[in-house]
Amino acid sequence: MNTIRQNTKKVFVKNIQIGGNNNVIIQSMTNTKTHDVEKTLEQINRMVKAGCQLVRVAVLDDTDAQALKEIVEKSPCPIIADIHFNPYLAIKALHANVAKIRLNPGNIKDENQLKEIIKLANEKNVPIRVGVNSGSLPDDLMKKYGVTAEAMILAAKRYVNLFESNGFNNIVVSLKATNALLTIQAYKLAAKEFKYPLHLGITESGSIFNGTIKSCAGLGVLLYEGIGNTIRISLTGDPVEEVKVCKKLLNSFGLFQNMVDVISCPTCGRLQFDLESVVKEIEEYTKKMDFPLKVAILGCAVNGPGEAKEADIGIAGGKGTGIIFENGKIIKSVKEELLVPELKKIIDKKHKEFMENKKG
Repeated sequence: MNTIRQNTKKVFVKNIQIGGNNNVIIQSMTNTKTHDVEKTLEQINRMVKAGCQLVRVAVLDDTDAQALKEIVEKSPCPIIADIHFNPYLAIKALHANVAKIRLNPGNIKDENQLKEIIKLANEKNVPIRVGVNSGSLPDDLMKKYGVTAEAMILAAKRYVNLFESNGFNNIVVSLKATNALLTIQAYKLAAKEFKYPLHLGITESGSIFNGTIKSCAGLGVLLYEGIGNTIRISLTGDPVEEVKVCKKLLNSFGLFQNMVDVISCPTCGRLQFDLESVVKEIEEYTKKMDFPLKVAILGCAVNGPGEAKEADIGIAGGKGTGIIFENGKIIKSVKEELLVPELKKIIDKKHKEFMENKKG
């Protein structure tokens, strides 16, 4: 059963529509120096190849802003400009034809400067993300409310109200905190308060291991409740890893289908073969296959097919022999050394069938 999405206003980021009943869009951010166009584009291409659909780049100064035009022209996906403190960098980013800009209410506050950005964004039909962070809330809200969901919502509302009063409603909202509970609270309030698409994320979540757990704990709750239209898993390291985690998290909720889902048992005393190495081998073998397939790899034949009856195909090991099954039914027994090669053959066959059906 798939998660029911909350309905929001639809926003176009170039050719990608977010909000409404559209799929949750995977987003990430480069960690290169944006003015290094070659390295930035190389990373963007790797991210897109991994499944990223929108890429944000940091615009720190004029040299970054000057690089945007070439990056936008050569990028395989829409580019979002991340702007802090300097509103004129937003103007330059818009003139470079970025697909979207992100502004932080905590550090760009001058209404006249914001109106200038709004006017140009309206002319170019470029959406703006109101990107609130718990660590950079406006001083008056911090003093009155502290670091709370209420303060985050009020910070977002100030921007949204200003934008709407100036005839701009091409808006996306995000409310990122550094912990899961505050993030959940803020987005639940936002889902009630705003009609606009919500970009999900937990900021500064940590390393690949810690950040994955924290992000999935918080964002998983929101996805289950139908909240969120774009998503980024913020991790310290290669942004390609962020994309991988996003895909897997969305797949867990039935919100992303085109990937092979390898499931395996936790192992016990009945284990009959080297399950861990086989799981790693099949995950590596299928990681670039963009089609929906659930593969089960189980350590013994006692409970194998029954425990994995929801899998499309699978194997269960035994002493020197193993079984191969489809949709919970055993189709053949083979020698242990043939289990993995036979499984790969079936995967390849199903992949070929999927691609042929997709073509026509």
